[in-house]
Amino acid sequence: MNNRRSFLQKLGLLSAGVAFAPSLLASCDSSKTTNTDNASADASTDTSTAGASTGTATGAIRDIGIQLYTLRELLPNDPKGVIGKVAQAGYNDVETYGYSVDKGYWGLQPNAFKELLQANNLVSTSGHYEFGQYMKDGNTDIVKRYIEAGNIVGQKYITVPYLGEELRNSADAYKNIAEKVNKAAELCKASGLKLAYHNHDFEFKQYGNTTGYDILLKETDPALVSFEADLFWMEKAGRKPVDLFNQHKGRFVMWHVKDMDKNSPDLNTEIGSGTMDYKAIFAQAKTSGLDRIFVEQENFAAGMDPFKSIKQSRDYVKNTLLA
Repeated sequence: MNNRRSFLQKLGLLSAGVAFAPSLLASCDSSKTTNTDNASADASTDTSTAGASTGTATGAIRDIGIQLYTLRELLPNDPKGVIGKVAQAGYNDVETYGYSVDKGYWGLQPNAFKELLQANNLVSTSGHYEFGQYMKDGNTDIVKRYIEAGNIVGQKYITVPYLGEELRNSADAYKNIAEKVNKAAELCKASGLKLAYHNHDFEFKQYGNTTGYDILLKETDPALVSFEADLFWMEKAGRKPVDLFNQHKGRFVMWHVKDMDKNSPDLNTEIGSGTMDYKAIFAQAKTSGLDRIFVEQENFAAGMDPFKSIKQSRDYVKNTLLA
């Protein structure tokens, strides 16, 4: 489960933007396709309103998204084919990762990427963008470029995905993060976007009588900064997502939904196949402030077709958790 961390650490060092993680995915056909089946009853959505789901109860959540990092071994080599298969699996929304000013989204500049999404009846309401350099030097130029790209694509949230250990090794370091996050969030708000912070498990490390995550929640402005709750990493850190929802009502507007393998709790598995009590978590969507959900899976079992896996997870969320 260190692959995401390794990937994002490399991303911060490479101007090209896209780094390749160690192979975790079984090989599969990634031939180019477009979505022709989204008219089915459980996957259809009006593309003019696909990104407008703003309810705070599961009954109001109709779009199911996927964090495209799930398909990181396939996507850079065939973005058009992979995006088409994501749509065929029934997803409505995609969360991006790996954007760079030079290469855009896997070789597609923002306008071209938006056209690809529209051709497949998809939207992208959130993107993960590399904030490491900004945290070091405070130069907001890169944040402005992220905002520009996000607005072109049609995103609602600019999301901080990960910060290197050297940036988060003390309580004071987390206070510095919070200060810079607030500043970046003001820029996002001025451009009609929102800023969010995505957690792993390391934010829950204790510093005296507090944690990094407690500091972020306390010292970021609730009117400006939202949180994307990675539910797996919260539980991996020994925290219960529902407890956090109740302690900080309305701040967790996005969720990463991924399950914990029954035999290897460091690994992910398809939603509904693991140990996490997702029915109890989804019952507290209103308390969370939930706006968007993104299925994510950082590894697949040997021999599992990634597209079969993401469809299985999507179907469980749609037919069981959102039913």
